[in-house]
Amino acid sequence: MAKPNSIELPDCEPIPILYEDRAVIAMDKPRGWMLAPVAWQNTSRNLQAAIESSIAARDFWARSRGLKFLRHVHRLDADTSGVLLFAKSPGAVKRFFDLFEGRKMEKTYLAVVVGEPKQNEWTCELKLAPDKKRFRKMKVDSRHGKNAETRFRVLEKHGKLSLVEARPVTGRTHQIRVHLAESGLPVVGDELYGREDARLELGLRAVRLAYVDPFTRRRVEIRAPLETFCRKFGFDIPNFLQDGCSGGLRPPPNSKLGHRRS
Repeated sequence: MAKPNSIELPDCEPIPILYEDRAVIAMDKPRGWMLAPVAWQNTSRNLQAAIESSIAARDFWARSRGLKFLRHVHRLDADTSGVLLFAKSPGAVKRFFDLFEGRKMEKTYLAVVVGEPKQNEWTCELKLAPDKKRFRKMKVDSRHGKNAETRFRVLEKHGKLSLVEARPVTGRTHQIRVHLAESGLPVVGDELYGREDARLELGLRAVRLAYVDPFTRRRVEIRAPLETFCRKFGFDIPNFLQDGCSGGLRPPPNSKLGHRRS
């Protein structure tokens, strides 16, 4: 039985599958979907709940794979798009969760920010904690906050906007958004830490995950397409796609299945 290369959920465009093996599926998460507990009914855009419902209904994308279980092993903000990893078994959830917790997962994002960075590369290590005065918001807290580290690199500048590569070493809530805002470079369309612009969506996309598979010990690299995201904000991709010693970006070998395995 041929397996479709996308996940089809009700009231949603097909979600592309970027990578799949015996343990995991990586999808190109669209903006607008939350990753909340299945029991949380305050939104119809609960991605985990929608996937579990689709599997239970034996929808073709899941039935063709014999799927009975699929659970996310990390999170993306509701309005952040890009590479999102799901595990196919409880055992795989634990093994891949440990990769994230152990900082053995390489993560790369593209961020469109308002302003011009003062330097081409920098690292932000401001500690972060929940802001008790504002629901859903994080704040810098040098005393009670948890360690957070993000490495940034400027890729291109266009008018009042800059395109920045962000590589979070830790995985705190809203880490990239807070660190950029504290650097004087709020992410475009960020209503929590910058200035919301109804004309523009949140300028943040997860474009790469790389890791050593905990089962096969082979290196896996998963990439999401960049073109639509970059051009939406006026950036010309060929000007910055290049390799770097720190794991810089380059065009995926296949625009539909942006991954490599070695």
